[in-house]
Amino acid sequence: MAAPAEPGGIEGYLGLRDVRVELDLGKARGGGEGGEGAGGGFAVCFWLYLSGSARPSPVILHQITAGDGNKLPFLALSEGNKLLLFPLLSLHKQAPSSSNSSPWTDTTYISAVNECPLEHWIHIGCEVTENVMRLHIDGDLVAEAHLCSLSSQLDNQDDAYQVCLLGNNGKVDGYVYNVQVLSMLGAIQEQYTENPPSKLSIDYSCCDGIEEGDDGIWCIVGGKASCRRNFMLEVVLTNAFGEHMNKDTQIVASLVYADNGALVEKSRDDAEPPLLIACEGLEYPAESRPLPILRGRALFKLKISQLSSKCDNKLFRIYFSTLHTRKYPFLEASSKPIRCISRGRPSRPLSAAKRTSSATVDEIHLFNNGQGLDRDGKANSCSLSHDQSSVACLHPSKFLKSKQARKMVVEAQSVRTESTMSDSDSIDARSSWSGSDKDEAETLSDAMIFRYCLEGTYERSTFLKSAASSINVDDLITLANEVSLYSGCSHHRNQILISKQLLEEGAVTWSIISKNKERALWSSAVPEIMSKFMDIAHSTNRGLSEQDLEVLKGIAGCGADLGRNEFDRLWYWLYPVAVSLSKDKINSLWGCTAPAWIEGLITTEEAENALRSSRELLKKPGTFVLRFPTTRSWPHPDAGSLVVTYVGSDNSIHHRLLSLDVSDARAGSLQDLLLQEPELLQLGRVDRLPTAMKY
Repeated sequence: MAAPAEPGGIEGYLGLRDVRVELDLGKARGGGEGGEGAGGGFAVCFWLYLSGSARPSPVILHQITAGDGNKLPFLALSEGNKLLLFPLLSLHKQAPSSSNSSPWTDTTYISAVNECPLEHWIHIGCEVTENVMRLHIDGDLVAEAHLCSLSSQLDNQDDAYQVCLLGNNGKVDGYVYNVQVLSMLGAIQEQYTENPPSKLSIDYSCCDGIEEGDDGIWCIVGGKASCRRNFMLEVVLTNAFGEHMNKDTQIVASLVYADNGALVEKSRDDAEPPLLIACEGLEYPAESRPLPILRGRALFKLKISQLSSKCDNKLFRIYFSTLHTRKYPFLEASSKPIRCISRGRPSRPLSAAKRTSSATVDEIHLFNNGQGLDRDGKANSCSLSHDQSSVACLHPSKFLKSKQARKMVVEAQSVRTESTMSDSDSIDARSSWSGSDKDEAETLSDAMIFRYCLEGTYERSTFLKSAASSINVDDLITLANEVSLYSGCSHHRNQILISKQLLEEGAVTWSIISKNKERALWSSAVPEIMSKFMDIAHSTNRGLSEQDLEVLKGIAGCGADLGRNEFDRLWYWLYPVAVSLSKDKINSLWGCTAPAWIEGLITTEEAENALRSSRELLKKPGTFVLRFPTTRSWPHPDAGSLVVTYVGSDNSIHHRLLSLDVSDARAGSLQDLLLQEPELLQLGRVDRLPTAMKY
């Protein structure tokens, strides 16, 4: 493709081999606006992306003159991976000749100071006049050279002023975007900020249902439908500045082999697809269900049906790409290596004495901000209509034992004996969370508890929502304790304990907002959401800012109006946050706004930007921001938890989850919270931390 000699350019993405830009050197001798010592000039600017396979010393752009087939360097990488810009043929005496060769030590050039990053977009700007060349990177002037002009030696032929820039023909894997030839100098900064390119990536801070080993390999439970577990990955589409892009783009997920990127095929014709995606409780082949990018993000709820053991113990990756567009490396993203395993059922302990923790009615009262439930299952100012003997059930008895099939009776002082599950339990464990209610259900089943431990966030929320109308406090405590014990995660208990109040208050709030209609205006919903938040969080002097509300709007995925589904997404995230803020010490941190210890409701990108002095420079190690993760919603065990985002000793940004376990009496102290992150303790110089709280 050719760019015109007049000011103009090439829109869109181009491989380096397709780049051809024609320059009229007469523009460098005309009467345009120039720098010192120059009477005119022009500029060439473009975005450059070099793949990870790029090696030092290749030429990125060649230059040739009309009638001469010799390709000489114009833009290249040095042995130190720094960009080099060479003088132009037919314009500068110092231009390279055919006798010069890599590494061009005997050739005049100007060099960037820093290494050129690979697999990352950078903006290149080249200003050219008769006597000066300047190299700009990401809008900043990084190098300049004063040169000698050849204008007095040029003949009168028109083609003496024609130079063509050609991309490297296959020797370096790279891409350019938005090539522009400018007739005015000084416009590179403006071009840098306009229309930046896109990049697809995985937000690893938003992963769920994944265990990572010491070797960095992900371990995911997959295989048969009765065993495999949901896991979640979120992909983000950002521009070169890290800002979310709201493009009309769809992303598709595939399962590939980690070593060669080949698609994992079905083991036989009638087998399930290797990768499944969950949509509204149903499973579909992932490749048949692309997801749209909304506010720069797409959240994938996936399952793997193929085991590594059945594929010669090979590792997999989840590969994301854009749909119906040419494949570009910057519009693709691959997960870390995955080992897909089949996990057996956890064993039951022999006695109740082995319990590590248990919930109490007082704890439920604390979780629900003093608006607790009594043992009859009645909430303050909200009466529940259900039978005392009823228990947690999802449309009802599939996961509860009937009188005839009872194996365990939930009693406060009971001592368990070792037993195995009956055949009916095994059937229950394999069945879906729905079914008939022919039998009278009385006690919690092992199958239900195990299933809750193994399933993903969506299935857990479906179960708790269905059980909310019939569960009483004793059953809620039992379920919370059992799940906490067998999952090995006490945070599951917290989410179960707040579930009844969360759902009831959510229903009341939606009723007020919607006025019994299907949808409500966002503007009319905001005051009620604000009021409920401040009431639950016990916050008197700090509510939700405009920025906070925009984040909530993004979580809900709504526009000018919202329906019940959008409201539920918002509520399931906001309620656990408000409950966390209701704790005395956390509440005092939230109420302090000068300085603001908790930076409101902000996204991962906003937190990272707050830790930057500029686009390239980070603040000093130890600087931190406290935030609530925007991708952790009830009943995810981390919903309502705090994340500390900080600059580490390696001069990079880290994200670490901080425990707010209600059973820890110290939870909420800023110093004790930050002590959970050892590196932050070692750095010992946290910005804005009062002297009294220094480590």
